[in-house]
Amino acid sequence: MKRSIYTEEHEAFRESVRAFIAKEAAPHIHEWETAGQVPRSVFKGLAELGALGFDIPEEYGGLGPTSYRFQAIIHEEVAWAAASIGHHHVNTGVVLPYLLGIANTEQKHRWLPGCASGDILLAIAMTEPGTGSDLAGIRTTARLSADGTHYTLNGAKTFITGGAVSDLILVVCRTSPPAPDDRRAGLSILCVESTSTGFAVGRKLDKIGRHSMDTAELSFTDVRVPVENLLGEEGRAFSYLSRNLPRERLSIGVAGVAQARAAIRYATEYVQQRTVFGKPVASFQNTKFVLAECEAEFRAAEALADRGVELDDTGELTAADAARIKLFCTEAAGRIVDKCLQLHGGYGYMTEYPIARLYADTRVSRIYGGTSEVMKSIVAKDLGL
Repeated sequence: MKRSIYTEEHEAFRESVRAFIAKEAAPHIHEWETAGQVPRSVFKGLAELGALGFDIPEEYGGLGPTSYRFQAIIHEEVAWAAASIGHHHVNTGVVLPYLLGIANTEQKHRWLPGCASGDILLAIAMTEPGTGSDLAGIRTTARLSADGTHYTLNGAKTFITGGAVSDLILVVCRTSPPAPDDRRAGLSILCVESTSTGFAVGRKLDKIGRHSMDTAELSFTDVRVPVENLLGEEGRAFSYLSRNLPRERLSIGVAGVAQARAAIRYATEYVQQRTVFGKPVASFQNTKFVLAECEAEFRAAEALADRGVELDDTGELTAADAARIKLFCTEAAGRIVDKCLQLHGGYGYMTEYPIARLYADTRVSRIYGGTSEVMKSIVAKDLGL
């Protein structure tokens, strides 16, 4: 089906991204998966493409207001090549918007130029051991000093994407007890520099997939955080998180669609080359029907995600719409990638084949950014249930 969301400008950017990935990323994927991260040079190269400066004002070295379409293109091209560029989508698509939307002028001067150049990588630390989607249960605390100059931060975080390689961590913490009628009250966001005394990176968690994107445990022991590093107003973290979650969930849905598209590509190529009983696997009716099912479901997910991108551009993407997109697109991607792996037979289980990497990498999309069950709850609430 013909898509209508991309212009010639977008397609020109796509060509640049595709060339970068082909030269700088795809040949190194196995090396990076073994290392558990991508080198900083990848982010510096992305900065030269302008791929770190989306929405950053030009005065800070960015591109100024930028359609989310450009970030969607990166998702598509990374998946198409079954490659990786580390936690770029979290750095730029998830965390950066907090600085753009909440940081004061002094903070923007301090951090945004480095974000645009690749000198400052970002992560956000919400999840804690025992506290996943229920952010109101956060136990990491930050107490304001008697002279009001700094906070003392204590606690632990887990499942933090990019936590081991980032320079600035946005830590969601409790600066005051919850209100009797509102468990979400009292949460704030502190920007913690990775060089801070008392900050430590614990284990790099061994995941099923996404091996080239580090996921780490972080700890904070009497970390002294200047009050100048409070992001936004004290106690308003939950409202800030709620404001940015729709974009994050849209991005996960877009990535799921991109992975489904890539899986269909690799399966289609494989079944045309592989022979069974003297015939190409592609010649069997089952193969044709399975790929036809995958293609139809993929196109439905693509149309939904594309509409979400359009709504994001106009500022009309709602939390419920983002939940619908994430739920449908990630669940569809899971089904599609699984079917495409099955068409590879035993070779689909071998990590040297791109489909195996797509299979492992796609699974987490139904968990992070809010589980599918949480998305269902949001949609049900929007239905008045």
